[in-house]
Amino acid sequence: MEEVAVRAQVSKATIYRRWPTKGTLVFDAFGAQFLARQPLPDTGSLRGDLLASLRSWIRVVKGTVTGRTLVGLIAEVQRDPELAEVWSERFVRQVRAQHRLMIDRAVERGEIPSDTDADVTLDLLFGSAYHRLLQSHLTLSDRFAQSVVDTIVKGLSSDADGSR
Repeated sequence: MEEVAVRAQVSKATIYRRWPTKGTLVFDAFGAQFLARQPLPDTGSLRGDLLASLRSWIRVVKGTVTGRTLVGLIAEVQRDPELAEVWSERFVRQVRAQHRLMIDRAVERGEIPSDTDADVTLDLLFGSAYHRLLQSHLTLSDRFAQSVVDTIVKGLSSDADGSR
């Protein structure tokens, strides 16, 4: 925080008034840039939208400073209740609301049932990706993205055509 104050040519008190913790400072610097690099796709199909969205997410985080920062923020959220609140309100909810539109459009097109649980669908899409990012046990690849999306679409589509 001291280095930030020096670079901004303000007092540390000024910095702490705006960002009470290092985590909230990092979040603000990270959040806007990350979200700007995650545009909502509109390919005309659920599969296309989910795949474009997951591919975009992977490009932004795989082997990048952004990815390492995201991992660090997620870790810090576990220790800092104030950051956890900011993270939930200004990042998680915003991203989920944006991506929920993909599910809503697929319902409108008749691709998936109207009672599709958008939260579970988004958890399946991004939860698997976050798992790989945080665990580093398997690669975040295009093949992975296609497999995740195909599994989700197949499950939802079988609901739509009544085969379940």
